[in-house]
Amino acid sequence: MGLLSDFGTPGSLIRLLLSLPAILWAISFHEFCHGWVAYKLGDRTAAYEGRLSLNPLAHFDPIGALMLLFVGFGWAKPVPINSRHFKNPRRDIALVSIAGAGGNFLTAAACGIVARIAPFAMGGTFGLFMIILLYVNVGLGVFNLIPIPPLDGSKILAIMLPPSMMRGYFFLEQYGMIIILVLVFTKVLPMIMNPIVYNVARFLARPLVYY
Repeated sequence: MGLLSDFGTPGSLIRLLLSLPAILWAISFHEFCHGWVAYKLGDRTAAYEGRLSLNPLAHFDPIGALMLLFVGFGWAKPVPINSRHFKNPRRDIALVSIAGAGGNFLTAAACGIVARIAPFAMGGTFGLFMIILLYVNVGLGVFNLIPIPPLDGSKILAIMLPPSMMRGYFFLEQYGMIIILVLVFTKVLPMIMNPIVYNVARFLARPLVYY
């Protein structure tokens, strides 16, 4: 499902140019949502470090962005969170973790709303951009909910696990990034994720999926 999986074909340059703003928005809004929810829950760490921003440069991770471009899912530079500032750490960590993917799914749903109220505009370059924006955001949101550290889903998993299973979690935390890369490059993760991304995209923005 990589946006440039057919790189070198006549339309790939247009998709590249349209993919860049879509990726920059997706990663910026994703991390902004983490920081904004943390701020509302009492943690101002992201604001103090200049990360409560929609500026893509504040959140840009080159490897994660390239993964989004060529594989269809990736990551941004994590927003710093200090759970000591939360009144209810277990609940608030879960809310902050979900917020990033929530922002991406909100963007995807907005793409569907645009397609419904302005179907006449869905042809040509604008329609292609909306489709790319849809899949970039759904891909980023779904990928980050995978319960493998350091992804957001792992933080939700950690607060749900009984103490007896935390040792296994700490093992995952140590080798999580290696596990993710192995799953990506052996094509196991794309094989699992592609149908999930497609169905989430169809649910959130059904009109666009059929263009």
